[in-house]
Amino acid sequence: MSEPTGVIHDIGYQRYTGPRLGRRHVFGALYLHGLRTAFGLGRSAKAKIFPWLVVGIVVVVAAGLTAVRTQTGQVVMTYAQFADAMSWLVIFFVAVVGPELVSRDLRSGVLPLYFSRPLPRGDYALAKLGALVSALWLLLGAPQLVMFLGAAFTTDNGMHGVWDELLDLLPGLLYAALWAVVFASVGLLIASLTGKRAFAAGGIVAAFLITTPIVGTLSIMPSRTVNELAMLASPSTLVQGVGLYTLGDLLAPGAAADQMIGGFGPVYLVAAGVLVAGCVALLLLRYRKVAAR
Repeated sequence: MSEPTGVIHDIGYQRYTGPRLGRRHVFGALYLHGLRTAFGLGRSAKAKIFPWLVVGIVVVVAAGLTAVRTQTGQVVMTYAQFADAMSWLVIFFVAVVGPELVSRDLRSGVLPLYFSRPLPRGDYALAKLGALVSALWLLLGAPQLVMFLGAAFTTDNGMHGVWDELLDLLPGLLYAALWAVVFASVGLLIASLTGKRAFAAGGIVAAFLITTPIVGTLSIMPSRTVNELAMLASPSTLVQGVGLYTLGDLLAPGAAADQMIGGFGPVYLVAAGVLVAGCVALLLLRYRKVAAR
């Protein structure tokens, strides 16, 4: 019998001896990657076109409002009103970015790889949601900062005027955060239901735009109570209802706010909380099922 001639070659494989980063670092990496994806960073030039076009539009509008105020001294639009005016762009931003964040992973089948790591099932969904919320808040908040800087450097009242301007800015930023949380929760839940980005985008647009005519129909009903509750029928107008209740004159004169939502402000606030909590719960449930496959 001939002697075995096999040889074992050392090709340099070694055990990993570096630090083993845990759950917090995995979550942070997913969040940061999602935020970069929202704005097309680290991706092809084609992927950057739409998000940066939207960014350019909102910044140009903010710069225009600032220029008008500088020349005339008149406040054309408050910070909170700016968030309302740009909400239609936010809808399309969510419709494009939401599917990019989650539908691509569903279609490519990489989720089992994510969940094979020490990553709790809900962390993936929460990291993506956090990234989308942050992207939307930056989209609405950064132009408000441009408006603030323009107003602060042209005020005639010194530091007192800057302080007053800051007190106007903070509610606007909080209102932008409300838009971001509601839109991201609804949009990401819809996007998580399908791996086809076109279907996900269409579903998101439909959820925001098709419900708007319902609000219009309810607002002309003969019942005053129905009129005042009509804005509950659409996520967009629901956010506006919360804004009218919490911000008042920063969005509309007091009489106009009372006419639109009456005494149902707390109802709008609770409804917004229930909507966000429900969407987040369903999103977590969705990924619990995906992870179990």
